[in-house]
Amino acid sequence: MSQNRVNSLFGAPETLREKGIPLYIQVKKAIQAAITEERVSGGDTLPPERDLAKYLDVSRVTIRRAIDELIKDEVLTQRQGAGTFVSERVEQPLNHLRSFTEVMEARGKTITSKWLDRSLGMPHEDECKALKLAPDQEVVRFYRLRYADGKPMALELATIPSRYILNPFAMEGSLYNLLEQQGCRPVRALQRLRAVSIDEQRASLLDIPQLSAALYIERTGINHEGTHVEFTRSWFPGDSYDFVAEIRDTL
Repeated sequence: MSQNRVNSLFGAPETLREKGIPLYIQVKKAIQAAITEERVSGGDTLPPERDLAKYLDVSRVTIRRAIDELIKDEVLTQRQGAGTFVSERVEQPLNHLRSFTEVMEARGKTITSKWLDRSLGMPHEDECKALKLAPDQEVVRFYRLRYADGKPMALELATIPSRYILNPFAMEGSLYNLLEQQGCRPVRALQRLRAVSIDEQRASLLDIPQLSAALYIERTGINHEGTHVEFTRSWFPGDSYDFVAEIRDTL
């Protein structure tokens, strides 16, 4: 591994001396920048930790902490005996409640959205059931196509009781940020996941072939008071995500 290649990927050592910022965070940001700027791509192997430590003039402990953080954020993955790789697919944990924005920003992605609908109206039967609403209790709906670095990554249809968000045009970015501002961000959720064949309209929006495999998730978000505050239905391209859950033996 040559010094020139390490420097071309992650910057010269002198760029990792920003005052007031821990070194491991600077190393983490340098790796994220290399991925974002496509100096390394999905599936590429990172240089060995000892090489990075030597050429970036930091300890292996610092390199290990930065890499551990990026593995936790699903930006990197490790294969025993093979090394550390840039993740090719988005690994989204099912046992951590995180929004699309949070998942993608952790990977250094630029998030944009295309609004398909924002409206105020009466709930449908499935929304009443999920949110425990009476048929005359209004809801707001947010339907949008989500992009990461310009690539269509998800279709989201979120329904929120209007007592939490009355104006459907109040949201521009993260729904969870807005719910947090209202003091009702979900702290747990019930999720149902299944494979579906994508229909023509949604396939066109996600830029994938009609009837190709997609992942469909229904999520009901529950706040700290135990109130159902969010009912979101999402469609994801089947070749872009791995949904991962940790399971334990409770015996």
